[in-house]
Amino acid sequence: MGEGGIGSLIPFVLMFVVVYFFMIAPQMKRAKKEKKFAAELKRGDKVITKSGLHGKIAELNDKDNSCIIETMAGKLKFDRSAISMEMSNKLNAPAK
Repeated sequence: MGEGGIGSLIPFVLMFVVVYFFMIAPQMKRAKKEKKFAAELKRGDKVITKSGLHGKIAELNDKDNSCIIETMAGKLKFDRSAISMEMSNKLNAPAK
């Protein structure tokens, strides 16, 4: 590299650092929290799926990472990743 070779790389390195701390790291942290939330689900938990279905967990299946959600219309099988962490936590939050 000629003169200024390192100097021309500094803006790219700084841009990568900014992108990492403001986009990649928070996304990884959120994914870790969602995985923990899905692993801690238990029978009887009231949940809301990402599509907006409200129900209560009737069964959990660790083999295929699914759950049976009991609704007013009956029981439906969903993948645990279909359960919304934010909406379910709001549903179960104590009233203020």
